[in-house]
Amino acid sequence: MGRNDALRAARLRRGWRSIEAAAGALTKHGQQLLDDRQFTVSARTWRRWEGERPGWPAEETAIVLHDALGRWPEDLGFTTPPGWIRPEHHEEEQVNRRAFTSITAAALVTGPTAQQHVDPALVDYFQQQLEGHYRADMFLGPHDLIGTVSAQYQLIDKLVRSAKGETRRGLLRAGAAYSALVGWLYQDAGDMDGASFWRGVTQEIAARSRDPHLIGYSLVNQAQVRTDLGDGHAVIELCEAVLEDVDRLVPKVRIMAMQQQAHGASLTGERRAVDHLLDQAGRFLPNVDDDLPWGNACRRTPGYLEVQRATCYGRLGLSREAGSLWTQVLAVVPESARRDRGVYMARQATAAATAREPDQAVEIARTAATIAVETRSARMCRELATLERAMRPWHDAPVGRDLAEILAPVTERS
Repeated sequence: MGRNDALRAARLRRGWRSIEAAAGALTKHGQQLLDDRQFTVSARTWRRWEGERPGWPAEETAIVLHDALGRWPEDLGFTTPPGWIRPEHHEEEQVNRRAFTSITAAALVTGPTAQQHVDPALVDYFQQQLEGHYRADMFLGPHDLIGTVSAQYQLIDKLVRSAKGETRRGLLRAGAAYSALVGWLYQDAGDMDGASFWRGVTQEIAARSRDPHLIGYSLVNQAQVRTDLGDGHAVIELCEAVLEDVDRLVPKVRIMAMQQQAHGASLTGERRAVDHLLDQAGRFLPNVDDDLPWGNACRRTPGYLEVQRATCYGRLGLSREAGSLWTQVLAVVPESARRDRGVYMARQATAAATAREPDQAVEIARTAATIAVETRSARMCRELATLERAMRPWHDAPVGRDLAEILAPVTERS
């Protein structure tokens, strides 16, 4: 007796103090739920359920147990039969299928499409639009832009099918930049499935364009996803693949690959490699002079390499060094770059908590939490969750309760 602790605990949580009370209550609940006066569960049956691990109940009993106790039988200690799939999982599969269809719709348009004239000026049009999208991303965050940017990618894909010669190659290059931005937006929204799909689209379009700079850029994009997945060795391998043919690449792509490889090194605990790669990247910064419309964070973001170094130091547990760098970075990042400032402040707060300065961490977190609610950036929410873990030693202290109150609106939205 008493071996099925999961069912016994659920019974007691429901307020059914005895097996006899539980059997009677479940019988009444089932008769009301199923409108079936014949439904009964005896005390003897319930006693058997709480004894040795019971077999699977009849289908209607499983439904009544779930409705009464809020758990399916496999969570109540019953032996799951082969092939059992919870009814709610069927619904989840349908939701997931619809979501995936929504993510992929813009990139998987079935052809052929009607032929049309494609003016070469459209290449410049799409390239000029990109800079505005990048700026809007800093102000708005991902959710309000995904639809707009993916729709423009879909139009580019349609035009590519009719374009010829240099116009076609120019549109392919623009398409790769747009798909990369869509991938980034999904990544910032916390949808790694969507991010991975669109990073793959970027790599395909870059390869079709035969542009070595874009191909390198697409691999760095893949490495960014691997960084968020915590796969340091994969990050390093992808970036090494980019840098194998380094002499063919514009300085911007070299910088991107080196700084991303530094993130991979921070994930594998190699501080010396982090500093070496970022120092190398710094030597190329004055040489960035291309007019390519994509991948311009290194010249658009104040303190770009210090941001990367501070992030890497935070991963390595170098809280004092990271905190000092974040102070320098935030002094030059404009207020208009609201989403980025929020991410940086969340990381700065974590560095303060790790350095055992909880009051400072909470003070910084106030602003970061406000920005997280406004922008709905999953990346920022993830950083604030990291802060919450770093603050666990003060969980029961007043400063810990202050943090919980500050982060409550973020938790409600995420």
